[in-house]
Amino acid sequence: MSDKKVALVTGSATGVGAASALGLAQRGYNVVINYSKSESEALVSELACRAAGADTLLFKGDISDDQACRDMVAATLAKWQRLDALVNNAGITTFSGGGNWDALNADIFQKIFEVNVLGTFQMVRACVPHLKASQGCIVNVSSVAGALGIGSSVPYIASKGAVNAMTLHLARTLAPDVRVNAVCPGMITTRWFVNGVGQENFEKLKAQYEQTTPLARACTAEDVAESIIWLVDGARTVTGETILLDSGLHLGKAVTVPARKAVQ
Repeated sequence: MSDKKVALVTGSATGVGAASALGLAQRGYNVVINYSKSESEALVSELACRAAGADTLLFKGDISDDQACRDMVAATLAKWQRLDALVNNAGITTFSGGGNWDALNADIFQKIFEVNVLGTFQMVRACVPHLKASQGCIVNVSSVAGALGIGSSVPYIASKGAVNAMTLHLARTLAPDVRVNAVCPGMITTRWFVNGVGQENFEKLKAQYEQTTPLARACTAEDVAESIIWLVDGARTVTGETILLDSGLHLGKAVTVPARKAVQ
């Protein structure tokens, strides 16, 4: 059995997943780099983790496929004989907008739920026996979409609401052996978002986001990874939390109440 802890990060070729894998590698974890399409970028992510001192396992698999989930966990156990953390980062959306319902159909809904909800559950199910043995943890990467009802599309919003509810259920069910939490980022400045809306729209949305949130900034992949790593490698008394990483977007627009003139 490996003396080093092991973290499995789904969707870790790019973005938040890659930043999380690298951050955990820098904390002394061995890491599983998972991807479904981006092999060249997954290799770059793997090399970065190796440079940080981690042993790695590169695994191609779509988490909507239950057998792929089981095979990934089996490969992890075969290599290191342990699993200490699962980061459910892999996710998809369609950028149809919140009100463009005619662009949606059952197939789109089902595909998004298959990855974001079913895939998350299938990974948890495959990992739980080993996480219990290590007194490990799970971090689900959700979104403010699931907490505030805003986002790239209705099925994405609904899927992340389901992830948040599942996080609460799993935290109760798996306690005291396994901690389960979720992070809920707002706008993230990654290629995923740029590709979804286009560079021009991305710049407009980013400017609007920064002008209307109390902290006046959008998340970077590293910002989100920092919170994920804290939940994995610290936060020993934290479970059942859905942590908003939205620069205060959930607070809404501030209302200034005028001072009353002093009574003479």
